[in-house]
Amino acid sequence: MAMSLRDIARHAGVSVGTASNVLNRPGLVAPETVKRVQKVIEELGYVPNGYVKTMSVGHSRTLGLVVPNVFNPFFAELARGVEDAAAKKNYAVFICNTDESREREERFMGVLVEQLVKGVLITPTSMKPGHIKTLRERGISVAILGAPGKSSSECSVTVNDVFGAEVAIEHLVEFGHKHIAWICGPDSIPQVIDRTKGVGIAAKNHKIQIETIHSPSMKFDGGLAAAEIFLAMNPRPTAIFCANDLLALGVMRKLLAAGVKIPGEVSIIGYDDIEFARTAAVPLSSIIQPAYQLGYTATQLLLSECETIETHAHQDVRFQPEIVARASTGPVKS
Repeated sequence: MAMSLRDIARHAGVSVGTASNVLNRPGLVAPETVKRVQKVIEELGYVPNGYVKTMSVGHSRTLGLVVPNVFNPFFAELARGVEDAAAKKNYAVFICNTDESREREERFMGVLVEQLVKGVLITPTSMKPGHIKTLRERGISVAILGAPGKSSSECSVTVNDVFGAEVAIEHLVEFGHKHIAWICGPDSIPQVIDRTKGVGIAAKNHKIQIETIHSPSMKFDGGLAAAEIFLAMNPRPTAIFCANDLLALGVMRKLLAAGVKIPGEVSIIGYDDIEFARTAAVPLSSIIQPAYQLGYTATQLLLSECETIETHAHQDVRFQPEIVARASTGPVKS
């Protein structure tokens, strides 16, 4: 039997108005109440009435794209690839920015279900995106971007981040660096997990010392905060590898302001090769990810499943990253 909003309110011990606000205006509700109501919604499998009423029409010609930071030029380029591939099949795309928040990610899943999207492309914020199962139960196709699929029930398109991190460290080792700082974001993010593995493999192979600095986010401000920690180190590593270019650009800004010479005193390499990398005050060395191609390929696979679900075969497509060396990396100075 389908659950109503009244049923949700009763099970959660709140008014119908409060339950409605949790779905539509959660900012008006106490965080503890929001969590309680959301838990009941998940347990009972509630779907808003708008979805139920329009099921007879079928899914719309729309897709959802869920990314952790739409302000990161990497994801902007990825979104362009998604939209171009979708437009060729006359699909529109809803873009959802999770801001690296699992709670926002889960909330967007509910919105996309209500909007009757045909499929969802998602760069998950953690290795346990349980709501993917919920999407599939609603008949919505799913493709994973930037992380390998966790099962054989969805396509995934990603870059070999373990290898990419190894390439970055080896680039620094070739310049003679043996004491390197690894600045990474939250260790729940799949890409951070894989890049950390690659750093560890390279460190072991080349017998070098790695100092790990955890940034609170994968954003520019996270790089500024990580640079503060780096500046307080004694002795300081002679090189820095950052989990993405935004972190690297934040680190570079802070170090240059502190009078640190790049690469004279410290070499820096990032990951993604966003446009700002080559136009930075010191052009940034980086590991290239083909953002547009990732988005375009994933959308082609997703639409293949949407339109030929009976014959579609799930694929795990993995690109090999490359390095572009610029002025931010150089030899160890004696």
